[in-house]
Amino acid sequence: MSPTKVASVAQFNEALASGANDIEITGTLRGMPSITLPPGVALRGGELVFGAKGLKLTSDNTVSDLTVRTSEHELAIYNDPTVTDLGTLRLRNVTTHGQVYLGAEGSIRAGRVEADGVHVAAADTRGRSARPTGFGVEAMQGAFTLWNRQPDPAVTLSARLENISVGSAASPVRGGGVFVGGHGDTAGTADGGTVELELLSTGDVFSDGGIAPGTPDLISGGVFIISGARAERVLNLGTTTTYGQNDMVLDNWGRVKNWTAKAAVTSHGPSGIGFVNFGDIDVLSIQAPIMTTGLGARGFNVYDGSLNEAGFESITTTGDGSVGVQVSRELPKLTITGNLSTSGGTGESLVKGVLMPLSAIALSVKPSGHIGTVSVGGDIVTTGDGVATVDLEGPVDALSVGGKVVAHGSGATAVRTGRGNRTEVGHLVLEAPNGTARTKP
Repeated sequence: MSPTKVASVAQFNEALASGANDIEITGTLRGMPSITLPPGVALRGGELVFGAKGLKLTSDNTVSDLTVRTSEHELAIYNDPTVTDLGTLRLRNVTTHGQVYLGAEGSIRAGRVEADGVHVAAADTRGRSARPTGFGVEAMQGAFTLWNRQPDPAVTLSARLENISVGSAASPVRGGGVFVGGHGDTAGTADGGTVELELLSTGDVFSDGGIAPGTPDLISGGVFIISGARAERVLNLGTTTTYGQNDMVLDNWGRVKNWTAKAAVTSHGPSGIGFVNFGDIDVLSIQAPIMTTGLGARGFNVYDGSLNEAGFESITTTGDGSVGVQVSRELPKLTITGNLSTSGGTGESLVKGVLMPLSAIALSVKPSGHIGTVSVGGDIVTTGDGVATVDLEGPVDALSVGGKVVAHGSGATAVRTGRGNRTEVGHLVLEAPNGTARTKP
């Protein structure tokens, strides 16, 4: 059956009123109030331009080959909370100017979301008051957000999200980038409705949270898995880049079996982090460089939760307080095929909702941390004065470095070990031309 073709707002409204279930837009329709797609209706083609909120979905809707434009701070595509079941909502080859927000709240008890080829060209979610809370901070919504906010753990959404891209290098979105989460408590743990995520794959993501300097209790993420989301696989195929204060590039509060990044992970803002884990991950594989710049901008942190295996191509940080790798929990295996390097001395950085001084250590294992095996194929290098290149307050069972451990700074230390730490470092090549090769209690 052929779709009903419409070329004006009046024809569009007539098609909806007549019960058409497959509508094709030709050209651009402007000056529209928010449109609700009835259950089962598919919409394709053309461009819709709204003055305020955009396209509202109900259940079993398909939207494809369509551009939706509204103000950056508005909702371009969203869903009706009065239905009980979303059925399956499908987005294919869709571009928006304005946020895509799909969620379970109100009367919604079930549903599935399938998206493939969604690009949010522009959005600003800084004004959204609904934010998940955990680990001493609130997290901003994303330009693309899928969120199960139901407190009842019996409410589950399933999803498969492919080729989701956000912003551009010339015009990053404001607020977060891609956000998938379930209901969580103030500790950042799941305590209600969940999202079962088969796959999240992202293209290029560019975001700037626009958070004021010195803010201790607000963050955003380029790609953010929130508590209550359980993902089989997260795959970053494009570059992920953040620009602002407290912008995490890749952040996990949820449960992920396999997270792989195949393109660069880059932070340009103060207190940003390339990858930070507070949830649970089986295998993490970053197959491209992590690079951070800015005061207190770090490469990789394991602050909470669990992580079984982490692998990186290389990690480079620039700025005072910019730790390369910091581990505060159990990590059985850490591999870096290239170099691990930091530049900078001591500076202020955000840690669990508190701004505190950190030194730009390359590899830091905190007293509560333990790494089974560490393998670095290249060099481990710091340039900051008074900095330890490798600081082992907690133990590492086996540490191998293909190149050298070098502390270039004045009064710096190549390897520092904590009291009672028996990590074997005698086989390493240590250099500290302006400091000390090794210190221990």
